[in-house]
Amino acid sequence: MKLEAMLFAGVSLFFACVTIPYALYGDDPAGTAAVLIACLMAALVSFFLTVQYKRRGTRPEDRLTGEIHERGGPLGFFPAGSPYPVLTALGVAVTGTGTVFGLWLALIGAGLTGAGVFGFVFQYARTDH
Repeated sequence: MKLEAMLFAGVSLFFACVTIPYALYGDDPAGTAAVLIACLMAALVSFFLTVQYKRRGTRPEDRLTGEIHERGGPLGFFPAGSPYPVLTALGVAVTGTGTVFGLWLALIGAGLTGAGVFGFVFQYARTDH
């Protein structure tokens, strides 16, 4: 993560160097704020990556002799097919269409979206009572 931290520090430095002339010679306060915020966001990512590097040290992919099996571990849980992504997408699309054509359609879409999100949340909830 050290390389990534240095990369984002360079991006932050670039935006810092661009912000000063832009603020002095530009007539656009919104553009100055945008470039300054881009500088601060890159600095935040660089700071985060630096802290993670100091906490965890080098990763196997940071070393030239790193092997694939060093990064291995539990793969996690991969769920089977689910109807809830399609239901949620349909609900969002109907809600967006409802903002154009009428409140009644937006309410139907909100209901479909709510049902899809509810299904996502409780899809794998198991209770023994």
